[in-house]
Amino acid sequence: MFHLAQANVAYALGGPEDPVMAEFNARLDEINTLADASPGFVWRYVTDSRDPAQREFADARVLFNMSVWESMEALRAYAYRTQHGKVFAARRKWFADWKESAAQVPELAGMAPVALWWIRAGETPAPQEGTRRLRLLGQKGPHAEAFTFKEMFSPEGAPIER
Repeated sequence: MFHLAQANVAYALGGPEDPVMAEFNARLDEINTLADASPGFVWRYVTDSRDPAQREFADARVLFNMSVWESMEALRAYAYRTQHGKVFAARRKWFADWKESAAQVPELAGMAPVALWWIRAGETPAPQEGTRRLRLLGQKGPHAEAFTFKEMFSPEGAPIER
């Protein structure tokens, strides 16, 4: 049995204490709690990007998230059909354009903003695995080891037709 892992990164328009990030920061706990209670949710990498000691990247404006879901359908429902979807739709209020960010921030060079991949049920990926998959997708494009909702693959590595 397999579960779907996802990792994503974004480059904030301001640092953790910048007023431009206040609305996003105010909703962070709500959205994380929503994920935890969502059907099909398995696990979430717990970190607080507002805490300098818990950052995965040296640049405090890089935010990292990673979670595991029972299926693509469960992740898609949470991502697009809950309050998370509204926050995601408003992301330009808080986050810079990804291509510009990746070109200007050395830590992000060659990295995709979101990567999906299959793991065996019961496993939990480390942050290093999430960043590896983001880089793999950014460098090779969608394939069986790192893909997107637009170009998906089965746990066996076969392309999934939409």
